[in-house]
Amino acid sequence: MDGDTQISIEVLTSLSQIAPEDWDACASPEPGRPRDPFTTYRFLDALEQSGSVGPGTGWQPRYLVARIDDLVIACAPMYAKGHSQGEYIFDHNWAHAYENAGGAYYPKLQIAAPFTPATGRRFLTRPGHEATGLSALVQGAVQIAAENELSSLHVTFCTEDEAIAGERIGLMRRASQQFHWVNDGYASFDDFLANLSSRKRKNIRKERARAQDFGGEIVSLTGDQIEPAHWDAFWHFYQDTGARKWGTPYLTRDFFDRVHETMADDVLLCLAIRDGRPVAGALNFIGADTLYGRYWGCVEDHPCLHFELCYYQAIDYAIANSLSRVEAGAQGAHKLARGYLPVETHSLHWVRDAGFAEAITRYLEAEKEAVDEEIEVLTGYGPFKRAHVEEQE
Repeated sequence: MDGDTQISIEVLTSLSQIAPEDWDACASPEPGRPRDPFTTYRFLDALEQSGSVGPGTGWQPRYLVARIDDLVIACAPMYAKGHSQGEYIFDHNWAHAYENAGGAYYPKLQIAAPFTPATGRRFLTRPGHEATGLSALVQGAVQIAAENELSSLHVTFCTEDEAIAGERIGLMRRASQQFHWVNDGYASFDDFLANLSSRKRKNIRKERARAQDFGGEIVSLTGDQIEPAHWDAFWHFYQDTGARKWGTPYLTRDFFDRVHETMADDVLLCLAIRDGRPVAGALNFIGADTLYGRYWGCVEDHPCLHFELCYYQAIDYAIANSLSRVEAGAQGAHKLARGYLPVETHSLHWVRDAGFAEAITRYLEAEKEAVDEEIEVLTGYGPFKRAHVEEQE
């Protein structure tokens, strides 16, 4: 592009200040189903309009938009954060150290899909403006943080390409780890099992049999198959899980209604129904090439039902629909025995205080070595036959 081209940066406090088609021209320019449902206008707008983000939540929208004249060339879902909840890339120790040294860590800036530990593009660019748009967004976000004397800027669960590009521009790169299931061209669930060791294969078959024996039926629903009553049931599941994990659930009831109105075709809802009543469920979002497991809950405890609804039903769907990957959310070493292997995830960080930034840089270098070692060790403990693991390396 012409080096004299002027790019303007603006901060929006509501998605209503930008046209959906302008946002999605950057967030989901590919034809068909969006690669990443969590940065689409309709997902972010559902969070905002439902009150899941906004006043009183600690997530204040500060959407970043880059334009050339009237053309939106890039945007980013950015928020002013009053805490570190709902991010899944943990910086609580950084906050404690910063404040113990006399600084104010909050508010900070966060570029993220709120409450969503799923890898995807965070610097959303219109095709043809990838490098220019990313650079403009990074420089704009850092400038906003610096001018407002904010402690830091964080970009969580970005892609590896973005992490590399951001590091080159001057951000600090951080490595973390999740468990993902990868579709190796399987024709069926049994085809997947054939690549596992005999003991692990038998264990999974036993778990699926025990889960199916809970006294009801398991259904996987999407689009028009999902009814309001299903969302009512899942809301109870979500509240129970959210109260136990986070104290207060992040999402409001209205969020699920808005998702039903605008994103039902992007949702896979797996339910266990007994005596005509849902007793457990798992919510997934469907990307162009990935199934994203997000929430689970139950009102009755049944052996192995969690594994069936969250992991095995997801694998079944991915195989049947030729998806390449299942991302099952944050943490959970128990996923390893179910065929979900450790992978590296990425984030980027900027800290205003130079001395504190230097200390974090040293910490991230040591953390990266530990993450690499952990991935190598855990992969060795995976359920796959040795020959299959060697083929993947």
